[in-house]
Order: sequence, then structure tokens, then C-alpha cells
Amino acid sequence: MKIKLGPNMGVQKNIFPSINVNLEYMKVRYNALINSDVVIREFTLTARNKQYNAFLLYIDGMIDSNQLNDFVLKPLMLKNKANAFDGNENQIVSEAITNNISVRRIKKFNLLDYIYNNLMPQNNVKKVKEFDELVSGINSGNCALFIDTLDTAFNIDIKGFKQRSIDKPENETVIRGSQEAFTETIRTNTSLIRRFVNNENLIIENIQVGKLSKTQCAVCYMKNIANNELVGEVKYRLNNLDIDYLISSRSVRTTYRRQW
Repeated sequence: MKIKLGPNMGVQKNIFPSINVNLEYMKVRYNALINSDVVIREFTLTARNKQYNAFLLYIDGMIDSNQLNDFVLKPLMLKNKANAFDGNENQIVSEAITNNISVRRIKKFNLLDYIYNNLMPQNNVKKVKEFDELVSGINSGNCALFIDTLDTAFNIDIKGFKQRSIDKPENETVIRGSQEAFTETIRTNTSLIRRFVNNENLIIENIQVGKLSKTQCAVCYMKNIANNELVGEVKYRLNNLDIDYLISSRSVRTTYRRQW
């Protein structure tokens, strides 16, 4: 199934029951082929000793990797008493005998409830049926879990920032607005931009600058607003900078003036 999204990114409202269609849709919506900080983790989930295809989608730098590994991936992927129980698919709720006839009321196995109640130890997990609500959670630092055969996804709160605290700028004082400043770590800086621009149309592309240092630079722009020709020109100039190492943004400006 080929996914096409309009300018408002609101073509599809409800989550598909097919994991392949959901995966293709989220890749298109988040421009996963060019977005350097959008991570998609495909894996096999184990529930009641059966396996289901699943995938996680989150933004690197905005989630806590330890929480993701310990409270999301391990309970879902590793076999334990909760997910390796080899019992009946159906659960007997009540049993009564009337006129020597045994009557049983059976509750059918529900994969969604089973995962939510038994395999998700994270404290804040929500069941979501619409893409827009799920995307809003991802943009704010949550993680999305899609499972095959389910038309409902899980919005998992695992927000976290690993680097040093963001401090106010010392050399460029801001009178109005936020007092937060960029740090030396590029992923912290991109996550800071993501927090202020809560929109999946924000594209962050990584480019290496410097023959020796190979410094990671990020080109950030809004896909539905920026001029594609200007964005292409910026990326072309960065890719063709004749410089051995890059230590600051001032070096980029100086090199621009000298070479262009």
C-alpha cells in the first residue's frame, strides 16, 4: 500500500491493523529516510508464547534509553513468566452446572489488554487509536509502540535528557523569550529545537564537515515552509567546505566568506 500525505499531514486519522502499513505511514510522515534523529526499532514481540511483529518509533535525544531498554524492550522481547505462559487462548470466567449440564462462560484472549496489563511495567502508558494523538506524544518525547493485528498503538512516556543541564547563554544575552542555550552536544541541541517546534514537518539532516575532524552538523528546516532550492544550496555548500576541522559556527561563517 502506497502512502500519500497532503500538506496538512492529515490524510489518515485512525491507526491501521496492519503493521506494514503503519510502518510505511510513519516513515513517510516523519521523513525517516532523511531525518537523522528519528529512530525506528523493528523487533518481534512475545506474548502468551506467541510471536508478533512490532516496531517502536521515537526521537533520539528526547527519550531515556535506560527506560526504553529496561521497561519496554526487555519485557516485550525477552522470554519470562509473563509472556512465555503457554496456556489456553481463552479464559474461563465462570462455570455452572444446571440439570447435569456444565455451562462455561469463556472470555476470549485479548492481545491488547494482555500487553497493557502484563507486559508494560512503565508507569505512564496510553492506548491510542488516532495517528495525530500519537504523533503529538512522539514530538514531546514519548515513544510509540505498534503491534501487528492491532488497530491501537501504545503511547509510552519515557522522556529524558542525558546531557548536562541547559544553561542561559553568556555571550548572546536574550532579553525576551527563553533563556536556554545550545550546548556542545549536537543531539542535545536538536532535541532542544524539537521541544520548541512540536511538529513532524521539522527535518533535521546530519552533515559531516571537516576532512580531519568530521564534525557532525545539523541542517534544520520545516519541510512545508522552507524553500527546497535554498535548503539544497546550504547542504551543497556545507558538503563542499574545504576545511580540516570545525570548532565553532564562527569557522563556518569565516570559511563561507573566503570560499564563496
